[in-house]
Amino acid sequence: MFDHIGLRVTDFAKSLRFYTAALAPLGYVPQQVDEKGKSAGFGPPGEPSLWLGVSDAAPSSIHLAFRAKSRALVDRFHAAALDAGGKDNGAPGLRKDYSPTYYGAFVLDPGGNNVEAVTFAEK
Repeated sequence: MFDHIGLRVTDFAKSLRFYTAALAPLGYVPQQVDEKGKSAGFGPPGEPSLWLGVSDAAPSSIHLAFRAKSRALVDRFHAAALDAGGKDNGAPGLRKDYSPTYYGAFVLDPGGNNVEAVTFAEK
């Protein structure tokens, strides 16, 4: 549905560290990291679709949800995101009010964005 998403960040180093750690369990890696520390893309190798860019404007404030292949990967995403400085915004678990098999976890990134990993897998 979309080609890419760009997030404005004010602390590039902190945001790069957070997204590198949090997205690793989902198979997303940093790519095309600007040597001057101003931008980076994330996605499967060779397919960056989430871009971080330094901006003097207010940081973005959105909700991003990444699809995970299993509940274990959702759990790993949440743990890695917290270890990288994210703030818990919803521990891993079923969200039956969304769907009987909706298993998700939520964290706030360094700029306050609500970042989620979700799966509909039974395990």
